[in-house]
Amino acid sequence: MKQLTLRQNQIYNFICAQGVASNSEITAHLADSAEKVSRITVVRDIETLLKNKYIKRIGAGRSVKYKEYNNNILLRHYDAVAYFTTEAEQRVCKETFNFAVFRQFGKIFAAPELRRLALLTKEYQQNLAKIKPDIYRREMERLTIELSWKSAQIEGNTYSLLDTEELLKNNREAAGHRKEDALMLLNHKTALNYIFAHKMDYQKLTLRKIEDVHRLLIKDLGVSYGLRNSLVSIVGTKYRPLDNRYQIGEAMENTVRVLNSLADCFHKSLAAIVLLSYIQPFADGNKRTARLIGNALLVAQQACPLSYRSVDSVEYKKAMLLFYEQNSLTYFKELYLAQYEFSVKNYFLV
Repeated sequence: MKQLTLRQNQIYNFICAQGVASNSEITAHLADSAEKVSRITVVRDIETLLKNKYIKRIGAGRSVKYKEYNNNILLRHYDAVAYFTTEAEQRVCKETFNFAVFRQFGKIFAAPELRRLALLTKEYQQNLAKIKPDIYRREMERLTIELSWKSAQIEGNTYSLLDTEELLKNNREAAGHRKEDALMLLNHKTALNYIFAHKMDYQKLTLRKIEDVHRLLIKDLGVSYGLRNSLVSIVGTKYRPLDNRYQIGEAMENTVRVLNSLADCFHKSLAAIVLLSYIQPFADGNKRTARLIGNALLVAQQACPLSYRSVDSVEYKKAMLLFYEQNSLTYFKELYLAQYEFSVKNYFLV
């Protein structure tokens, strides 16, 4: 999609918030926000939004109004740079869990995106068919090291990639780091090995299978198993996950139902990552569990697992916050697509 200007983003977000809006309402909104622009400038901005399918026109003549082009809230566009210029406490956002998101995951990839994913998957499968067993083992080890490092880094782990390699290959802890950092990385390795050894088990997901991966990831880290009984808070957002164990259980049942109903592993994987992160079902280790379950759903269908090696940790967190606060998947989907291509082009090559 075309990159919007700050004012065009403001117009688009106003239309989304209102449901429908007229030209005069848009102009008045801009004036209220100290953005004094001429009518012709507003018309030009609206035409840009129409041309690029951010909005659509309804009605005609003087009664014409504008509404969001896509009715799926998950596909609502937000400019991440513009969005995060506003501090968390000032951002207008959804502060509580939205159960309506479960109805929206049916078609979150466009046809061209699915075609690209299919081509990449074919390339990955062709590489696997040709790769020698010893090279395959080394590539699995490399992917495990790099995924463990990046996944832990997103959670604040201070190990470098080289220190992670030394730890996971030779069980040597790096000096000057917490014991918990080493355990977090070693637990990633254990959980990944378990997933790859039982990958066909994830063709159908259950709550027990999610909990089993979580249990491996948080072993010896002082985190309780099972669905949490207490409130959790998330840094940098007003969003607060569910704090009622019954509702958490209901949300997880809905998640498992939705994931098992989706048509392909890419919809399943992406939905699993964002939903488990959004629900925060456990006392800790939620996003780690989400990333590994996302990979389990990929490898269960012979698709390439993600290492996230090239993703920027801050941008990953921003993309997740956009889903928490606005239920918008677009930025995270962009990162996901880039990471899938990165993994296919960088692992298991022949």
